[in-house]
Amino acid sequence: MRTARFLMTATGFLSQPKLPDIEGVHDFAGTVIHTAKWDDSVDLEGKRIGVIGTGATAVQLIPQIAKKAGSLTVYQRTPIWVTPKNDFKIPKPLQTLFAAQPWTQRAARAANSAWLEGMMVTAVLHYKQAKFLNAGAAALAKGHLRRQVKDPATRAKLTPDYSFGCKRPTFSNDYYPTFNAEHVTLETTPIARITPTGIVTTDGSETSVDVLVLATGFNLWDTNFPAFEIIGKQGVDLGKSWRQHGYHAFEGVTVPGFPNFISLNSPYSYSGLSYFMTIEVQMRHIERLFAALGERDAATFEVSAAADRAFLDQMLDRMDDTVFNQGSCGTARSYYYTNEGDAVLLRPTSSGSARKAVETFPLADYTFG
Repeated sequence: MRTARFLMTATGFLSQPKLPDIEGVHDFAGTVIHTAKWDDSVDLEGKRIGVIGTGATAVQLIPQIAKKAGSLTVYQRTPIWVTPKNDFKIPKPLQTLFAAQPWTQRAARAANSAWLEGMMVTAVLHYKQAKFLNAGAAALAKGHLRRQVKDPATRAKLTPDYSFGCKRPTFSNDYYPTFNAEHVTLETTPIARITPTGIVTTDGSETSVDVLVLATGFNLWDTNFPAFEIIGKQGVDLGKSWRQHGYHAFEGVTVPGFPNFISLNSPYSYSGLSYFMTIEVQMRHIERLFAALGERDAATFEVSAAADRAFLDQMLDRMDDTVFNQGSCGTARSYYYTNEGDAVLLRPTSSGSARKAVETFPLADYTFG
């Protein structure tokens, strides 16, 4: 056993692979790969491949598998919103300008961030006030689909029936065109069972496959929050407490009753456009916290229950404006939602608000000892 003064968990949201609850999944006699445990030694060239799942990981994976597969069947339960990926080689003159005038690079990044903030943050987290942005993002994705997929029936299958942002959207320029290929099939009939040699759908049809790829995501809410047992004061088990009494963490970083504990994958911790922004905000929180420890010559810190409750109340109040509460999310089957139906992953504020909050939260919200 090892001891330490502080504990910081950085296990991430997506660390516990989820197997599909499908009869016979353990009986398949061919090769099975979960996307979270990819096996590069498996030769996919010319193989009959079945992919279960069409989430953000599958969007990246499916076009690459299609290049090698002899046949590819994609089993889709819920379609995903996909928008164009703004990905191109920066022209030499623009590279020269960026190098000579660094402010132009910062300006380009700011413009791109503002665009993404509007489409991916404001349109989702401020849905009540900005439904037009949400509708615009959905229209952009539908236009992208219409341009890239030839067959109307396939387009219909790939079109979500839930509001943009209920389920994690993604960017791709090569996902939709994959379904134009003759050797690629999009199957939306539910899976009945998996046999040793293939996949049977509820209409009785069976597709033989050599390799079964499970793009079925992660188990966030049974085991991932947190990813291992953490015991605080009075023997409180953090995971059990969250599941029984609701998910909460002050500024998405600390929890009352758990002194000297920092969780980087906490409720309401994901801020803004990327994990980078989330990390930057959390690191600044930790920097202020440990500086206060040093200034006070203290050995322990613990956030007060009152501060934690006030932050949670603020998040719950703002959550009423989001697409998760105001939109049409009933068919999304999104990992954003807990088993109890609450969306607690995303911080329902703008990126600027998150940055401001981390600089201004009162250190008096903590007790130091």
